[in-house]
This record gives sequence, C-alpha cells and structure tokens, in this order.
Amino acid sequence: MSAPQIALYTSPTPNGHKASIMLEELNVPYQVIPVNLGRGDQKKPEYVALNPNGRIPTIVDLTADNFPVFESGAILIYLAEKYGQLLPTETKARSRVIQWLMFQMGGVGPMQGQANVFFRYFPEKIQPVIDRYQHETHRLYTVLDTQLKDREYLCDEYSIADIANFTWVNIHAWAGVAIDDLPNLSAWRDRIRERPAVQRGLAVPGDVPAPDVVKMAQTMLQR
Repeated sequence: MSAPQIALYTSPTPNGHKASIMLEELNVPYQVIPVNLGRGDQKKPEYVALNPNGRIPTIVDLTADNFPVFESGAILIYLAEKYGQLLPTETKARSRVIQWLMFQMGGVGPMQGQANVFFRYFPEKIQPVIDRYQHETHRLYTVLDTQLKDREYLCDEYSIADIANFTWVNIHAWAGVAIDDLPNLSAWRDRIRERPAVQRGLAVPGDVPAPDVVKMAQTMLQR
C-alpha cells in the first residue's frame, strides 16, 4: 500500500463527502481521520489550528510540508490543481466549472442546509421558515435541471462542479425537497451515483456517527 499523500479530517456530511469523493476519483492515497461532530472534535484546539472555522472537512497535504486546506470548495480546487484533474485549464472552461462550484457553495449548500435543520431537526416546526428554505432549495435545483438539459454533466465533462452539487442533491429527501419534477437533475444524480469512486467516497468515514443535528438545533435555541 502506498504511503498517504493527504490526511482527510472528515465526517459523514455532504461537505465531507465532497473531499472523500474527490480523493477517490483522483485515486490518491489518503489517510482518514474521523471527526465526531456530536462529540465536538471540530472545536478542539488541535483541530482549530488546522481549520480556524471549526468545521469539516479539512485536508493536510503531507507532501507539501503538511499544508492544511479548509473549506470544501477550496479543497476541491486545491486537489484538482495539484493533481491536474477535474478542473479545466483553459480560461473560459475553468471559469464555468468554478461558477457552478460557487453556485453550490453560495446557494445550494446554505439553503438546503437550513432546510435540513428546520424541516427535520429543529425542536419547533416553523412552517413559513421551512417553506422558505425548501422553496429556495427547489428553485436552485431547477437552475441545475435547466443547465443539465442535453448535458451529461454541468459543464459537459465531469468536474468538481458536479461533485460539489451532487453531494447535496443526493440527500434532497432529507430536506423534504422532491426532484421528481426535475428529470435532468434526477438522471444526473443517478448517473453520478453509479460511479465507483463516488460510492467509495460516500462510505467515508465508516466508523463515525453522523452529526447529532438535533442536539445542535437545541444548542441554537440556547444562544
């Protein structure tokens, strides 16, 4: 077995799965360090020293003087540039991929993340808030569906833009958002699910529980 080139600090969330899927797609040897969010591992001083935001994922490039990278979108770009895959080098093509990556980072992730919390976990069911985040998530999905018309992938060729958006769309039901009316998006989701590297990445890390979002939501009320 080859020595790991990357250390991946992660937990089983959409953002965590972006990094593990990317590493699997690149076929890069990496070491998994599970981060138990419910236990508060992400707030420990040794972890915050790597990721000042105290979130997951974080990677450490073991081949570059243990260089840490945090924020899932930044991790995807760093790995794509380092290994020369899944991000075009031509200026316009590169920009298109990054635009759709930012679409996920600034739109799909934040909106669906809130839909997840208020629909499934928040102690009080505030229907107007649930409706607002679910509707906005579906609107963003509609944008993706339109982009995917007559395309297999968001920017024609499979890229980090697909990885980033897929990990969120893949759990659409958890936020109570249906995609039955979005045939292009549904077919794209299914196509990506079939990739062996994606299946392996979604299984990482296998030995840490999903975050206790109920406890997180209760903590929010106490602040």
